[in-house]
Amino acid sequence: MPKTYSDDERSYIKKRLKEEATYCLLNYGVKRTTVDDLIDRVKIPKGTFYLFYKTKELLLFEVLQDQHDMLEKQLLDEMRGLQGKVSVDGLTNILYRYYKSVDDSGVLKLLTTGEIELLYRKLPQEIMQKHFGHDSDLVKDVMNILSLPGNDNIDALSTALRNLFIAMVYKRGVGEKYFDEALKLTIKGLVIQLIHGK
Repeated sequence: MPKTYSDDERSYIKKRLKEEATYCLLNYGVKRTTVDDLIDRVKIPKGTFYLFYKTKELLLFEVLQDQHDMLEKQLLDEMRGLQGKVSVDGLTNILYRYYKSVDDSGVLKLLTTGEIELLYRKLPQEIMQKHFGHDSDLVKDVMNILSLPGNDNIDALSTALRNLFIAMVYKRGVGEKYFDEALKLTIKGLVIQLIHGK
């Protein structure tokens, strides 16, 4: 019979699993992070792990999603701070800082090694569809916060913004010397589309 845990114990175990999963993910990647590593680091029985997560991939994805949500919240808070004073340069700078924060977080390193693709392949399709749908919701939230007119291209704009992350993965091949400047120029072009529509 599985051990039962109080709400405080469950909260503590989940917090510790996420902390250790974050550490392992950024230092070892998806493939080299195992359930055995995680339970050893958290000091829980293996069966307890499966009370919380069906697979290590679901835990690792939740860790990435938490980081994504935190960075997204910072982005939206900055946009709310514009208080109706939206300019192309102001919004470009906010989005540029957002992309640089993601770069600094270490998540993009997982893309360069193919680790994210490995993780995504092992996740249920409905989770991935929800995740990508979330990007379109972010663009809609931005437009609402900034009181921008409706745009028929929300899915295309959200895909274009997602493509910037892919470009960041390959910045060495593209040319690191001018990459940040080129990233800012590309963001500015998308911001113009957001503000002025087609």
